[in-house]
Amino acid sequence: MKKTKHSEEKIIGAVKQLEAGRAGKELAREMGVTDQTLYNWKAKFGGMEVSDAKKLRALEEENRRLKEMVADLSLDKAALTTVIRKNGWSL
Repeated sequence: MKKTKHSEEKIIGAVKQLEAGRAGKELAREMGVTDQTLYNWKAKFGGMEVSDAKKLRALEEENRRLKEMVADLSLDKAALTTVIRKNGWSL
């Protein structure tokens, strides 16, 4: 997963300021990001608290790890199936 230079606290704070009516361009310039990044953060983190964002990040990391495990197991299964068929055994 791509590492961001902004912590969850900063991102949530920026989203709350944006939702409170602060100008997006001004906030983006202050944080050193683009307007689009702010609106992407708003779409992803809007209405969240910092603890919710940390839970989301942990779940995303777990999901990534599980997908990697499934991919590895699928490759193992395909390799074993190929070996079994080559030897003339049946499943």
